[in-house]
Amino acid sequence: MAAGLRKRGPPGSVGQPAGLWKQWLQRAWQECRLLLREPRYTLLVASCLCLAEVGITFWVIHRVAYTEIDWKAYMAQVEGVLNGTYDYTQLRGDTGPLVYPAGFVYTFMVLYYATGRGTDIPMAQNIFAGLYLVTLLLVFLIYHQTSKVPPFVFFFMCCASYRVHSIFVLRLFNDPVAMALLFLSINLFLARYWGWGCCCFSLAVSVKMNVLLFAPGLLFLLLTQFGFRGALPKLAICAAVQVLLGLPFLLENPIGYLSRAFDLGRQFLFQWTVNWRFLPEAVFLHRAFHLALLAAHLTLLLLFALCRWHRTGESILSLLKDPSKRKVPPQPLTPNQIVSTLFTSNFIGICFSRSLHYQFYVWYFHTLPYLLWAMPARWLTHLLRLLVLGLIELSWNTYPSTSFSSASLHICHAVILLQLWLSPQPFPKSIQPSRKTH
Repeated sequence: MAAGLRKRGPPGSVGQPAGLWKQWLQRAWQECRLLLREPRYTLLVASCLCLAEVGITFWVIHRVAYTEIDWKAYMAQVEGVLNGTYDYTQLRGDTGPLVYPAGFVYTFMVLYYATGRGTDIPMAQNIFAGLYLVTLLLVFLIYHQTSKVPPFVFFFMCCASYRVHSIFVLRLFNDPVAMALLFLSINLFLARYWGWGCCCFSLAVSVKMNVLLFAPGLLFLLLTQFGFRGALPKLAICAAVQVLLGLPFLLENPIGYLSRAFDLGRQFLFQWTVNWRFLPEAVFLHRAFHLALLAAHLTLLLLFALCRWHRTGESILSLLKDPSKRKVPPQPLTPNQIVSTLFTSNFIGICFSRSLHYQFYVWYFHTLPYLLWAMPARWLTHLLRLLVLGLIELSWNTYPSTSFSSASLHICHAVILLQLWLSPQPFPKSIQPSRKTH
């Protein structure tokens, strides 16, 4: 009888493995949540996403058909320069005249030779895939230094965007080149290399003029940091780069170069607009509409400069003074002050653009997570912010655009503008002199 009895272990020994598994799963879940929510893990998450992007980007190249839009026109325009034509009014491609500054010519001249005079499209796509990964790296470095955006958002910023992959590797536009140089310049500003940053900023402008939308914010930062006299050398660097790059064309036909490369009044076609489809075409093309948008753009920039960026309690004119002579002692700009001013300046320009075409999405796509998460208003929850990102992506993926997609885009832009105005700003209301501790 005794031999038939089974020896029982301590109470709870059977359930112990299950309890350990439960504890392990709970701890793993907590660690994952921490990894996805804490900005200090940005570089770790970014590294994983960049590795994933290598596969995604090259899968797109090999699985999705390339679409010819502007590449042949770019190559024809560059070929005209290589054949000795330096008069901008005589340079044309399949889609029309050359309307980009000289930096564009030199950049695509390199691509012209690297792709067998523009005929090796797979090589061009691989080069732009590399450019896309470099751009992501530069963007992640910016987000790492600001430490404001939870890492889970970065998945929606890269892997989930069909339109941005298309712009980079399926269309081969010049917009990604300009934006890569722009993000490089912002990294230089964050590292306090203001002169080199201004040089890269001007190089970005020389590829495409949309980068000028960041210029009001940059001017404000330069005046804040250096005053008027201190900012002049930095502005001179920007001007010198433009003159040096454009010199061969300026010597040939200066009026032709300036009027074509920096044509601020260029007319856009209604059929390609993403943001104003709900308007009648006559209104879209009317000059009064363009002037109204410009007035709204400048007014909002001024309001942000006066009420949101300039928070020291002094007059805005104090920015013209040497920092050492101001009532409020100068303080080094923080990464968030630099990034928020530049990104907001560009976003305001996007909101009041006369027309947005599909490739223009990269002008502000990588800045959207910062604009939504870095300075959030309390009423804008994570879910609402993700909804705004999703609707913006949907609007840019609707081809051709509709009245609904255009209206949705404007509503999302208005939500972001409202939360930028209402949310706490990185510029404090006043900066008190620091006291030395003895």
